[in-house]
Amino acid sequence: QVQFVESGGGLVQPGGSLRLSCAASGLTLDYHAIGWFRQVPGKARQGVSCISSRDGSTYYADSVKGRFTISRDNAKNAVYMQMNSLKPEDAAVYYCAAGPGCEYEFHYWGQGTEVTVSS
Repeated sequence: QVQFVESGGGLVQPGGSLRLSCAASGLTLDYHAIGWFRQVPGKARQGVSCISSRDGSTYYADSVKGRFTISRDNAKNAVYMQMNSLKPEDAAVYYCAAGPGCEYEFHYWGQGTEVTVSS
């Protein structure tokens, strides 16, 4: 059974930083592309970042480029997203997901971790 556990969310002031973690069991993450998504109630889910399995290429939404960094630690079977210079509009529930490639559908999803950006 595949399980994802996201962690690292919380309350942070604008301009602050958080590091989200995505740990998996039942699935070897380095064989999959891993994406981070976010969703605000009443709005569509948004792709935030992705790291490919083949060459570790990374992709970012324009709104987070230069502020967020996705990385993977294959030894720990985990993927991280460092979020710096957080803005109120970054507040959302963040999900990690795994799939065959960043350009394909993601098949496995975590339960999400909430990020609140407020002073």
